[in-house]
Amino acid sequence: MIRIFLTGYMGAGKTTLGKALARKLGIPFIDLDWHIEERLHQTISELFARRGEDSFRELERSMLHEVAEFENVVISTGGGVPCFFDNMEFMNRVGTTIFLDVSPEVLFRRLRVAKRQRPILQGLGDGELKAFIAKALEERAPYYSQARYTFNTDELDNRWQIDASVRRLQELLNLPTDKI
Repeated sequence: MIRIFLTGYMGAGKTTLGKALARKLGIPFIDLDWHIEERLHQTISELFARRGEDSFRELERSMLHEVAEFENVVISTGGGVPCFFDNMEFMNRVGTTIFLDVSPEVLFRRLRVAKRQRPILQGLGDGELKAFIAKALEERAPYYSQARYTFNTDELDNRWQIDASVRRLQELLNLPTDKI
């Protein structure tokens, strides 16, 4: 049975690598944020605004426990999931956790072009965005470092790099190279 949790900051490649890994293994991919939005028929931004952070984080935790019941699955968590409650301990207990580590420079490049899709980043200039990323990575490092594995995702810019990363990840986790 395979249950993989991908953790890391926004822009780390959790969805990109998660989809590719799941496809290679022939198992489902679940993006926790998408799962929440589908179940509640609201965007993450709307839920966060309406409920407030505390209530949203409780909902997020509940949905994490729900998707953790699935077997043979790759799950991409929201960037903040490991930082609340006992979420990281829980994920380590029920599956394999991987922190997708990416350099601040690469994160800046990725997030700079994706600011429209990420409301929390809208209105930030380049210097502010760099400072925002650095502060968030520093605050979240103690949580992300609890993952069983750390995997660098600086190179996910094209299909070749994504495929090479999937192969390296399969080797790291000793996963089959053929579909399950």
